[in-house]
Amino acid sequence: MNAFEKPQIIAHIQKSLNYTVFDCKWVPCSAKFVTLGNYARGTGVIQLYEIQHGDATLLREIEKAKPFKCGTFGAASLQQRYLATGDFDGNLSIWNLEAPLMPVYSVKGHKEIINTIDGVGGLGIGEGAPEIVTGSRDGTVKVWDPRQKDTPVANMEPVQGESKRDCWTVAFGNAYNQEERVVCAGYDNGDVKLFDLKKMSLRWETNIKNGVCSVEFDRKDINMNKLIATSLEGKFHVFDMRTQHPTKGFASVSEKAHKSTVWQVRHLPQNREIFMTAGGAGGLHLWKYEYPVQRSKKDSEGVEMGVAGSVSLLQNVTLSTQPISSLDWSPDKRGLCVCSAFDQTVRVLIVTKLNKV
Repeated sequence: MNAFEKPQIIAHIQKSLNYTVFDCKWVPCSAKFVTLGNYARGTGVIQLYEIQHGDATLLREIEKAKPFKCGTFGAASLQQRYLATGDFDGNLSIWNLEAPLMPVYSVKGHKEIINTIDGVGGLGIGEGAPEIVTGSRDGTVKVWDPRQKDTPVANMEPVQGESKRDCWTVAFGNAYNQEERVVCAGYDNGDVKLFDLKKMSLRWETNIKNGVCSVEFDRKDINMNKLIATSLEGKFHVFDMRTQHPTKGFASVSEKAHKSTVWQVRHLPQNREIFMTAGGAGGLHLWKYEYPVQRSKKDSEGVEMGVAGSVSLLQNVTLSTQPISSLDWSPDKRGLCVCSAFDQTVRVLIVTKLNKV
C-alpha cells in the first residue's frame, strides 16, 4: 500500500474542557456525543454535544455529586438511548439525557469506584435481554439487568482466600443467540478472565504479564471471533477465539504498539478487522488484522488448536502530550471517531480511505 492509499487520521474538531474527562461515547443514530468526567471541585459532569457546521455545540450539561468514570449506551433501546454510567462511589445509574434530574435506574453496585462498564442487548446489537456489566476496584465484576432492581444477575468475585484484584476493563461477547453470552474482564495484575454467563462458570483465563487496560471483542453479537487485550508497557494481544485448546487455550499474537501504556482498543464497527489503539503518550495507532491461511490445526495428539494471524500498522498520529483516556467510533458513519485525553480536550477525528484497506 503506497502513502497515497493509506488511511489518514485528521483532527476535525478540538474542544477544550474545564474538567478531567474519563470517557466519551457517540449517541447512536445521531451526530451527538457525550463526555463524562469530574470537576476539580469533586463533582461529576456529563456533557452532550452535537456536531454542527464543523464545530461541536454544547447542548446540555449535567452536574451530579459524584465524579463519573465510564458510560455505555449498549443496553439501551434505539428509541430511548439511555446512558448507563459508573461513578467513583460505586453507583451504577441510567440516565434519560432529555430529563436528567433523576436517574431512571440507580443501584449501589460496588463498594469502590466502577472503573469500567459495557452493555449488550440494546441498539439492536446482540440477542437476548439488555444487560450491563460493571468492573470495580473492589475486585468484583457484576452483570445487571436494568429491568431488575438492586441485585445483579451475575456476580464474579474472588473465591475465599483469593486476593482481590482491581478490575480495569470489561466487555460483552458471544451474544449471537438468546442463551449464549460471555463477559471478558481484565485486571491490574495481567489476568484476563472469560466468564460464561450461560453456564455461570469461568471458561478460560490467562495472564499477559502487565495490567490489562482494555479488552474488546471485534463483535459482541457473533460467535466469538477475536478478542484484543491491551496493557501497560505498550503491548496488545489479539486472541483468535474460534478454537479453544483444552490446555493451550486460545492462540494469540502480540504487538508492541506504543512506547507507553495502551489505554484503549476499539474495533471499527463497519469492518471488524480494523481497530484503533490509544496510547499513554497521546498517540493513536490504526491497525489491520490478517487471518492465517488456516485458522486451526491439529496438535501432535490430534486435538484442534487455533492459529493466530498477524497485525499490520496502517497509520499513526500523535494528538496530545497527555494520555488518550477514551475512544469511540461512530456506529453510523464510517471513519468518524471521538476521543478524549487528559489534556482536558475532546477531539472529533475523521479517518479517511478505510474502504481501501
